[in-house]
Amino acid sequence: MDVIYSLIPGMTVFGLVFVGILIWAVKKGQYEDMEGNASRILLDDDEDAMLHNQSSAQQDAKKD
Repeated sequence: MDVIYSLIPGMTVFGLVFVGILIWAVKKGQYEDMEGNASRILLDDDEDAMLHNQSSAQQDAKKD
């Protein structure tokens, strides 16, 4: 029975801390874009980077 007297306040504090962290995360915008990162990983950015590198190399060749 003595354990319950320490567990109830401990879990209440733990719950309040958890709710505080959740409210902080929502206010900071952590849950704004739930689909963006999930679909961004499917996009192939290598082609864009390769085209950018080729165009900058061509511009450097024209300067020389």
